[in-house]
Amino acid sequence: MKMSKLFVQTLREFPSDAEVVSHKMLARAGYIRKLTSGVYNYLPLMWRVLKKIENIVREEMDNAGAQELLMPFVQPKELWEESGRWEVYGRELMRLKDRHDREMCLGPTHEEIITSIARDGLKSYKQLPVNLYQIQSKFRDEVRPRYGLLRGREFIMKDAYSFDVDEAGLDREYENMAQAYKKIFERCGLETKMVQSDSGAIGGSVSHEFMVITDTDAGENDVFYCNCCDYSANSNHAVSNLPEALVDGKEYFNETKIIDTPNTHSIEELSKFLNIPDTLILKSLVYIVDKKPVIALIRADKAVEETKLMNAIGGIDIRIASSAEIAELMANNGFDAIPGFIGPKGMKNIPIIADETVRSMKNFVVGINQTDKHMVGANISDLESEFEYADIRLVQRGELCPQCGKPLSVTKGIEVGNIFKLGTKYSKPMNAVYTDINGKTHPYVMGCYGIGISRTAAAAVEAHYDEHGIKWPIAIAPYHVVIVPVNIKDELQMKVAEKMYKDLQAAGVEVVFDDRDERAGVKFKDADLIGFPFRVTVGKTINDGFVEYKTRETGDIEKLTPDEATQKLINIIKAVK
Repeated sequence: MKMSKLFVQTLREFPSDAEVVSHKMLARAGYIRKLTSGVYNYLPLMWRVLKKIENIVREEMDNAGAQELLMPFVQPKELWEESGRWEVYGRELMRLKDRHDREMCLGPTHEEIITSIARDGLKSYKQLPVNLYQIQSKFRDEVRPRYGLLRGREFIMKDAYSFDVDEAGLDREYENMAQAYKKIFERCGLETKMVQSDSGAIGGSVSHEFMVITDTDAGENDVFYCNCCDYSANSNHAVSNLPEALVDGKEYFNETKIIDTPNTHSIEELSKFLNIPDTLILKSLVYIVDKKPVIALIRADKAVEETKLMNAIGGIDIRIASSAEIAELMANNGFDAIPGFIGPKGMKNIPIIADETVRSMKNFVVGINQTDKHMVGANISDLESEFEYADIRLVQRGELCPQCGKPLSVTKGIEVGNIFKLGTKYSKPMNAVYTDINGKTHPYVMGCYGIGISRTAAAAVEAHYDEHGIKWPIAIAPYHVVIVPVNIKDELQMKVAEKMYKDLQAAGVEVVFDDRDERAGVKFKDADLIGFPFRVTVGKTINDGFVEYKTRETGDIEKLTPDEATQKLINIIKAVK
């Protein structure tokens, strides 16, 4: 490809709305252009990257025994009603009507469609197991799309679905997909960590995410991991053992009573006023889950992990309650307390979830729904309310690994893939069954396996860049090498550059020939910004028989003959393929 013909327009500055490295770099280097909020045009350079990632995914999925198909982007309401997700999926589901007034949606995921396909086509145990996958655009109407391709509304995804006769079969396919994913991301030049995670709206009993570990602002999730064993988990799924802490306040309070605690609106103020550690305070927080209030109880030195709380309730949407909503809750229960003095005592007709840290607390301090008052020396029996226990605690750095007891570390991660054990979550309600050897019917035992194609491309930029631009891994770079003649009016430079260009093309190396009548500095800056893995500069040194060979990832520069540079590139690209 001649650079003069390549459809690419680099920008002088980063877009004003770009927050993270990948968004900044991909927009400035001419890979993507924003169409509307969370929706992007994939320009020719970006499309080449995406197709390379897709091809790697296809090869490894096919090698793992999966079969590719393609399902519709628009889906009928009826199938979503069968699974029970039409009303509960949330506002991310883009609903619409066709000209016949039939309700439809734009597919954010395809569990319902694939289950209906299996229901019609897989009748006998003899046809199982099967793994079917597709690569397709998806649409989720994110409340706040951001980070460019990392959290857009429209995105490209590979989703696969397995169908087995039992849990043992699902376990085998789950491990098969995990190994395939490791190969895929390794081939894409990404180091990933497989971490335990929450199943979210997809559902299922077990799930793992494949996270690209990054120290950039694009890391959406905290990943907790142990350096002494293989434990790792997303923050919404991580568990830990806590170091010993003072949880029995007997030496502070020798009786249970209500005392005045004026102007103690925060845990810090209350702890200072009573001169006690915050481990002796039971914190009460009001959340709204699926539009209904919920009270969460937790030891005051710890924080609530909202996804865990939402899952404990069985909801799909969660947020902290507003002051007005808390006031309404208080009024409905005959109280008038303000935030800071809320507690479970006397609360009726409201779910109350207590974190596991509450179990061991004794002689503690708790709000009693009276402003400027707390109960001290309290115990669970004094709360006069019913609640359930669940792990709703956000793990913190330094807490102890649940497997080996060593301190946990934390880092940021970008999710590029996920795998779920769905079980019969979709096959049961949709009556998707097979007949066993005895003629009895059973629901398929299903798994679900997703890879964000466009997210993987963006994550690769987050992991491979410098202040000058992108440093693409060779396997997914739009082109492998750019040849830059310093002076296009120099006959020898152009002759050598043209020969290398043709020789590399003939050998299957993807090469760009920068034939533009521009200053060398402009060409070099564009080459670094776009991120070609290798640059060959044909300048004055060609008079001595040498070209300059630069590796973008390391910045190393060598002087080689044109034939040496050509052969070196051919060997490198052959090894990658």
